[in-house]
Amino acid sequence: MTKIDDTELRRRVLEELDWEPSVDASAIGVAAKDGIVTLTGTVVNYAQKRNAERAAKRVSGVKAVAEDLAIKLPGAAERGDTDIAQSVLSNLRFNVSIPHDRIQVMVENGWVTLDGEVEWQFQKSTAENAIKYTLGVKGITNRISVKPRITAVDVKSKIEGAFVRRAQLDANQIKVESTGNKVVLRGNVRSWQAKEQAEQAAWSAPGVSSVENNVVITPW
Repeated sequence: MTKIDDTELRRRVLEELDWEPSVDASAIGVAAKDGIVTLTGTVVNYAQKRNAERAAKRVSGVKAVAEDLAIKLPGAAERGDTDIAQSVLSNLRFNVSIPHDRIQVMVENGWVTLDGEVEWQFQKSTAENAIKYTLGVKGITNRISVKPRITAVDVKSKIEGAFVRRAQLDANQIKVESTGNKVVLRGNVRSWQAKEQAEQAAWSAPGVSSVENNVVITPW
């Protein structure tokens, strides 16, 4: 496989950002060096910040992304922390997948911190996704913990089963280590997307609160 040079990689990332409908790439700068892509500039909300990072990661040849995007809200979008907190709480209550009574919210200078305890990782992720489009939010720290419900052996078995079901993953190339509610992944995959899918499958197991993804990308 021909190695992609930095200039070509930068061009591909810029094209992917332009292609992504949820991102306004007009104020985003891209630099590439040895497969490491750096994003700079400004976006208008937290959701665009995360979506820009994900768009860059899925480009073939990208080994890592350094995200240095700042959120620059339009003047009309500037809100006080009390207003933001009320909107965040409302969004959490309206999502039936989230046990909102177990989650505490703190807002400081537009930055939202979530605390509490849930039973599943998807509940923790859903809580963050439910508020990332909230007007005025500049960042999110998700400190919600996941309480283990099953044994480490069960976790390992469920993750390995998920790998087998996913077409893009070669289950035999990925090893799963489970200790308590922590999972470590090792092995090789052919793309960044496959590496992310492996991690997503691990996060989907009940009780998992930590995933260390040591899977290496080896295209060929």
